Amino acid sequence: MATPYHPPVKRSVEIAGHKTSISLEPVFWDLLKEAAAREGVPLNALVARIDAERLEAQNPPGLAGAVRVWLATRVGG
Repeated sequence: MATPYHPPVKRSVEIAGHKTSISLEPVFWDLLKEAAAREGVPLNALVARIDAERLEAQNPPGLAGAVRVWLATRVGG
């Protein structure tokens, strides 16, 4: 079994028609892909939804942090 400890990997995603990049550890990329597949949506669509949700927060976190928190609330909750 491979170690889950790995530096973040930067990948491009498209949100609302514009490209941006997110740096996440591979384990989070894997969880995000699994969540998108479970929900039957493309990865970009799921990231766009997380982005919209985070922007509604009183003090919005960065997108990478929002993705990690979103995933943690799904895995742990």
